[in-house]
Formats: sequence, C-alpha cells, structure tokens
Amino acid sequence: MPAAGPTISPFFANFTSQNGIMAKKTAKSSITVAYDAKRAVQNMTGLGNYSRLVIGSMSALYPDNRYVLMAPRMRENPRLDPILARGNVETFTPAGTITRHLPAWWRSVEMVHDWPKLGINIYHGLSNEIPLTAGLAPCPTVVTIHDLIWRRIPEDYSAIDRRLYEFKYRRSARLATRVIAISERTKTDMVADWGISPDKIDVIYQGCDPIFTQPVTTDRRHRVREQYGLGGRYFLTVGTVQSRKNQLLAVKALDRLPHDVTMVIVGKAEQAYKATIQRAIADARLDTRVKWLENVPFDDLPALYAAAEFSSYTSRYEGFGIPVLESLSVSTPVIACTGSCLEEAGGEGAVYVGPDDIDGFAEAANRLLAQPWFRDKLAEKGRRHAARFTPASFASAIMTTYNKAILDHSLKDL
Repeated sequence: MPAAGPTISPFFANFTSQNGIMAKKTAKSSITVAYDAKRAVQNMTGLGNYSRLVIGSMSALYPDNRYVLMAPRMRENPRLDPILARGNVETFTPAGTITRHLPAWWRSVEMVHDWPKLGINIYHGLSNEIPLTAGLAPCPTVVTIHDLIWRRIPEDYSAIDRRLYEFKYRRSARLATRVIAISERTKTDMVADWGISPDKIDVIYQGCDPIFTQPVTTDRRHRVREQYGLGGRYFLTVGTVQSRKNQLLAVKALDRLPHDVTMVIVGKAEQAYKATIQRAIADARLDTRVKWLENVPFDDLPALYAAAEFSSYTSRYEGFGIPVLESLSVSTPVIACTGSCLEEAGGEGAVYVGPDDIDGFAEAANRLLAQPWFRDKLAEKGRRHAARFTPASFASAIMTTYNKAILDHSLKDL
C-alpha cells in the first residue's frame, strides 16, 4: 500500500465534539480496554490502518471508556497523534531493562503481568495474535484474525513465516475468549482449517478510513491529475505489487482497451513480480500506457480513485479487500476477482471475473469505458454498499463483542 500522509481524517479529529452526547448514551458502562498497539504505532498501512481505525472509532464513540495502547516502543506517528491527544487514550511501554531489549518476549509472554496493574477489563489483539500466556490472564481477551492467506497461497510466504503464523495465530484464536473475523471468508477458513467454533467468531467488517467519505472536488481531481501527470483516461490499481495481488491480469488485458486508456499502479513493488510485469509490458509494447506510482501520500488516494474511470483489484486471495471499499466510497466502480472475499467488499458495486480471465477483464473494462450509464449505475450501487461500513456500526459491533467476551469470561469462572 502507498505511504501514509501526515494527516488523519477529520472524523477522528472532530467526532467526539460533534457526537459526544450520542456516544455517551450508547455506552452502557465504563471499562478499560487494552490494545496491542504495535502496528498502530509502527505501520502506516494494512494492519496499522486497521489498528488505528479500531482505536479511533472506539475512543470517539465510547468516550467514557479508558483505552490503553500497549506497544514495545513508541515513536512519532502523525496519523496516530490526534488519537493520542484524547483524554481517554493513554500509552504503555515496558519499563524493565530486559523487556525493553526483548520487545517480542514482552509482547508474547510478559505483557499479561502488566494488565492487573493497569486495571485492564479486556484485551484486544488487533493483528492476529494475543500473548501466548493469555490463558493465565485474569481478564477476557479478543483477537482479530484478518486472513489465513499463507495457507491458501503458501508460495508467497517463507517456510519459517508459515510455521510462525500457523503457531501464533491459530493458538491465539483458540486461546481468545472471542474472535473477530474481518469477513465471512476468514470465519469460514478458521472453522474449516482450525476447528474454531463458529459461535465464538463475530464477523465485523472494518470499513475504510473516513477520509474516503469526504467529497472530492473537481479542482482537487484536476490538481492530482496534474501532480502525477495523468492527462487522459486511466484506471487505477492500489496495493502491494506482488504475485498474489495479480496486477498482471489487468496488464495482459490492457492492449484490448482503447489506446487512450492508461493503467496506473499505486503501491510498493516486490522486485521479482515487478520484473515479471515489466516483461509483459515490454512484450506487448505498452510502455507508454502503464504508470508506476510509489510513496503516494494517503491524502491523495481519494482524488486518484475519483478521477479514474474505474479501479482494478484482481487479487487471488484476500481477507477482505479495503481498496475495493475505498474506490466504491468515492463513486468509482471496481473490477475485482472471484475466489475469496472480494464480493463481500464490493457487493453490487463491482464486476467480478476469474483471476486468470483476461477476456472477462477486457470485456468488463470496455463496457465501463463505453457505457456511461452502466458505469453510473454501478457507481450508485457501490455508494449504497459502501455506506453500510460506517465507523459507528464498526464500533458498535466491536463493543458488542467486548460485552460478549466479558460475559463469557465471567460465566467460565462460575
């Protein structure tokens, strides 16, 4: 994913002052929630975005609660700073010499000993894991499992990473009081592969950053086009350039689209797969029709999506597919692939093709380019679908899971 810019959505800056009364009515009682904040602090994309969305939404919509962000170390992060400025959010880092120098040990083993001192009522592991010793903790735990992709596409992961993920993530799902899956696909995979009870799993769609719900002016679109040298028609694909993301499908279909249409690839590239794409571009003589953009500021993404004819997200397997939802939120329809969960992300706002169906991709793209009425109809359906994924519904569902976990934990001790 592109690098993040220096600002955070106005939603997170202003939500409490605009909706504080509503939020206080929603919260049933005050609790102290601890979060695994490593990704929120260190990552600008992916799991970092999810972590900040959880913390930002919960602290805004349930301001009476206390939120403790637990991380091995803190560092400057402009996208997290506005959340940290809230009175109900605080940070905790290990104080001991050993734990400071062995952050992974603290996070996986020692952290649970700090929970009683902090008065923690519930702990939420935001990035697939909770401490290995969570079973010894006096409070309930929740873990968000994002995907089991290393099981479906093992060639994209080293053998040691696959073994590590399998051990840590499966153990976390089994140890946790409750599990959040970010899609029905991920829930199905956990039940089938790990034998986790479906009754223990809550599917909570995360939505995208509220910056994508803000209107994109015509002037903003023009400025972004000029900034990135996008003069004519283009379609956009956003995400890490790697074999699983399957950008090659759109490249192979490009020569079947009108010659004035450019493909814009936004994201950090894995060099081996980038070389494969570049060979395909050269063989088809498409050098002038493919534009690579890396380190795009996060704030520019809504306008880049909005100015595109359509976006493309042809991944072979995902846990959810946030770029699909980002595109639909700014009224740009999507061509996505079947086979995992992208239909959940796109609903009726996308056209779906097989991950190797070059003809299908070209047909869908040409229809979007040639039939404005079809594009507009798809965009309207996409807006309606994306409107379901609000920070309010997201936070409410998470709070329901917390209440379930607290109740389940109390009943276990009876």
